[in-house]
Amino acid sequence: MNTTPVKTKDNIDLAQAITDLKKKKNAVILAHYYQNPDIQDIADFVGDSLALAQWAAETDADIIVLCGVHFMGETAKILSPEKKVFIPDLNAGCSLADSCPADELEKFINRHPGHTVISYVNTTAAVKTLTDVVVTSTNARRIVESFPPETKIIFGPDENLGNYINSLTGRNMVLWKGACHVHEQFSLEKMLALKGEHPDALILAHPECKTVILKIADYVGSTSDLLKFSTHSASKKFIVATESGILHKMQRGNPDKVFIPAPPNDATCACNECNFMKLNTLEKLYHCLKYETPEIFVSEEIQRKAVKPIRRMLNISEKLGLK
Repeated sequence: MNTTPVKTKDNIDLAQAITDLKKKKNAVILAHYYQNPDIQDIADFVGDSLALAQWAAETDADIIVLCGVHFMGETAKILSPEKKVFIPDLNAGCSLADSCPADELEKFINRHPGHTVISYVNTTAAVKTLTDVVVTSTNARRIVESFPPETKIIFGPDENLGNYINSLTGRNMVLWKGACHVHEQFSLEKMLALKGEHPDALILAHPECKTVILKIADYVGSTSDLLKFSTHSASKKFIVATESGILHKMQRGNPDKVFIPAPPNDATCACNECNFMKLNTLEKLYHCLKYETPEIFVSEEIQRKAVKPIRRMLNISEKLGLK
């Protein structure tokens, strides 16, 4: 791991400056597993969407800096409206969230009356206002199963995740046709070729991947589940089919193991990165804390409505022991 301090043009040690600002302003830095390694290393907490939501709800910090994408910042603000919430780059959006505009989802819901709406957390605040309960990839199956089998359910926006849950539970949820551009891009042909080069490697896949990828995987799970599996598995080599940022955490926790990023269809790249997640940099994080911008704002009306399905998710998760 590179230990050379990252500095600005003004010769400021960014890591030290961020640490000083954090203490001075009673700020907490939350980072998703898909962030750049230097951001993960300086964060107070690194986790998946469920864990970040829980930390945002529980922290007593005055300032939350969410190093992730825009919907994650909105989620933190919805749960802690009294706190200042920032993200290093407002342009850090989400292709999956963008695939489900609130007005179009509302029309979809109206065409399916009598359905409970379950939305993946990768959605805008406006979509959450139309939702009965939010889920993450960690808890989606268990929350779906917490509803009686006869419950009619609309699940969105990730169609791949919805199909996977349907296959596991025997449900017939109505699915919104959305997808994450990262998990859509994995190449079955290239992955099989990579497996041929490393026959002793286990294939780990996120449930947002296409069904053809999930069928060849040795283990399917959320980012945190994949991390736990790679740690506890006796295997020493893994091909990982999710955003490549997770490999940093995997490698740090398991220095004796080998982690290979699953290849996308793009012939020019050997790994699969979320260009939105990677917009956040250490320098942007420093400026974010120093100048307290860009800030996430959610209207009082939307916050009041959107917090209900998030709180319901957290409450169900607690009852199910999903921590």
